[in-house]
Amino acid sequence: MAAQNNAPLPDGLEIAGYRIVKKIASGGFSIVYLASDEDGNAVAIKEYLPSSLALRQQGELVPAISNENLPIYRIGLKCFFEEGRALARISHPNVVSVVNFFRANETVYMVMAYESGRSLQEHILRRRDKGEKPLVSERFIRRMFNQVMNGLREVHTNKLLHLDLKPANIYLRLDGTPILLDFGAARQTLKTDIPKLYPMYTPGFAAPELYQKNGSLGPWTDIYSIGASIFACMIGAPPQPADQRLTNDKMEAHFRKLEGMYSPELIEVVRWCLKLDPLERPQSVFALQKALAIKAQPAPELSSFGKMKLKITSFLKKYKKKKPESDHTTIQESTLN
Repeated sequence: MAAQNNAPLPDGLEIAGYRIVKKIASGGFSIVYLASDEDGNAVAIKEYLPSSLALRQQGELVPAISNENLPIYRIGLKCFFEEGRALARISHPNVVSVVNFFRANETVYMVMAYESGRSLQEHILRRRDKGEKPLVSERFIRRMFNQVMNGLREVHTNKLLHLDLKPANIYLRLDGTPILLDFGAARQTLKTDIPKLYPMYTPGFAAPELYQKNGSLGPWTDIYSIGASIFACMIGAPPQPADQRLTNDKMEAHFRKLEGMYSPELIEVVRWCLKLDPLERPQSVFALQKALAIKAQPAPELSSFGKMKLKITSFLKKYKKKKPESDHTTIQESTLN
């Protein structure tokens, strides 16, 4: 079945004690709604509805799934449910808070705490549209991604990988603190067994091992995506896709463009994260956090002699600028006319 657009649940629908307010996001794998619980509190509800496998027409609640796609759909349903259960065990300020999950309409729904704010991707695009330079400050990058990695460490501690880290899945609250959203673990489980569901990664942000059927996945896979997300903050676009880099790597030219805009230390951290060989990347989030904490070293204090030499050099430069051009130069110019 070709990918198609599925109709969202209607606004105002009551489902398992929640009332759908409106659709707020959709992708090839799920639809996300703003809803309210029985006490009137805002929640976000994510509905499992892979558009390559299921079709829901306007006015319907239950999607139509062909007999051919039903086994694959059910595997994904189980993975999505397990992902919700795993996330519900995690309580961390930088990881989306899953408060409930339930079955209805022959699919599964994940209920999450709703936060006001915007995605990191929206933040980057707004600054790019305004022509900000640098696009995102180094101070913001260091502070915000340190918090992202605090959340990611908790995820890895719970034996779960994100596998779809990118600016669109990093949500910034109104106070600027980030939350990790939209884990791709369920999709990745499908990818390993069901070639029909390729691609399950986001080009530019996905590590090269995600392109391989039996690639070795681990914390280093999410770390590649962290580096790609930092790079997107600096440039305003994702890095060159990993599969293209394997044959013709053009990333070094992009890194050179960042010189002078960001510290050599930060550029080196991004370069390290984006190594194509998983073994050459940081092997843990903690190791990456330590590297990110190393800031640019301040220039050494000049001695009295050094300060005097600097003043003399500056004076001589100004004197040369004020000095009139020689007659020789004037004669050369007159002969050209």
